[in-house]
Amino acid sequence: MNFPFLIAKRYLVSKKKQNIINIISRVAISGVAVGTMALVIVLSVFNGFDSLVKSMFSSFDPSIKITPAAGKIFNPKTIDIESIAKIEGVACWAETLEENVILKYANKQDIATIKGVSDDYRKVTELDSLIIHGELFFKENGINYACVGVGVSLRLGVGLTFVDPIKIYAAKKGERVAVNIANALNVKYIYPSSIFSVQEGIDSKYILVPIEFARELLGADENVSAIEIKLDRSADVHKIQSSIQEIAGSLFHVKNKYQQHETINKVMNSEKWVIFLILAFILLIASFNILGSLTMLIIDKKDDISILKSMGASQALIKQIFLFEGWLISLSGAFIGLILAILVCWAQNSLEIIEFPGNGSFAVSAYPVEVHLFDIILVFITIIFIGFLVSWYPVRYISGKYIDNPNS
Repeated sequence: MNFPFLIAKRYLVSKKKQNIINIISRVAISGVAVGTMALVIVLSVFNGFDSLVKSMFSSFDPSIKITPAAGKIFNPKTIDIESIAKIEGVACWAETLEENVILKYANKQDIATIKGVSDDYRKVTELDSLIIHGELFFKENGINYACVGVGVSLRLGVGLTFVDPIKIYAAKKGERVAVNIANALNVKYIYPSSIFSVQEGIDSKYILVPIEFARELLGADENVSAIEIKLDRSADVHKIQSSIQEIAGSLFHVKNKYQQHETINKVMNSEKWVIFLILAFILLIASFNILGSLTMLIIDKKDDISILKSMGASQALIKQIFLFEGWLISLSGAFIGLILAILVCWAQNSLEIIEFPGNGSFAVSAYPVEVHLFDIILVFITIIFIGFLVSWYPVRYISGKYIDNPNS
């Protein structure tokens, strides 16, 4: 075994001449343990929320989405969709058409986004699993029906037990605003068949209708806003995305699930790493107890330093002993903190100790937690680095007095 490490380990567990050194060492280990535990738990909570948000979006969003690079709509015939459908891993696809409209139901009005969907849309997304009221269908006996986001339905007071239709107003394409504004609007009626819930930003925005109904309302002919594609679960998303981009060309954007909500993902990641830096700084401050512990230990062990020097130990070897001592304090706290953090995360996932307020009004009842190996490794490396920083000063400067002049 490495000699400096062996001596450092003995110094860590042995009783010192001054009991205050033992107390400071324990405080230093406790501080590192608490900081480590906080880092891992906070990062795991962010991981849990990230997975929760992505799972919500994944039910509504397609695996791949093709949109025009310029403008809002395009003719789907300009894309060789048959070649795309033949790519291995592509399961199915659907056409969609979106536009902002004005909704009126009874005496209430609201602005929302109408999304026309083709017949295969239900295969592309997991829309059936998102229905909270009613039954999902878009056509029955030649009558068009809509699937309404729960946020839109609450603002309008839409009920599925009533026979009132939703009145939809859309601006006529190419028409100038006349004195009578009603002449510049297309108006159509549609009955609600179901209400869906995904995430607040989607629930309060969308009303889903048959794409033929949307085209008539918007005067869009055969145009679409996007082609949405579902991939097999085992498919290589990035490889297929590149293949589709080659077929679609530079006139179109081809985005995966992450890129469709790139802003939200960037914000969540930014928040996660800002919190990590703040907690790492707090851990650094807590680790200054190690500096005090090492300083007092060096003073306490000046007789041992003298004996080691008389036995032929070099200054570098003696400095390594106290550097290892600082690292051992850091690593001891790190291991304790990691074990406690993993136990807390396990308890939260299993027992749901900390629940959301609101009596089940959220998608999950308790705070979601996911422990990632990468986060544990990152925290461990951070602690090793901090342990070196706070150990280096007393070893480099304070120990010099007693190593160079052990009798002083």
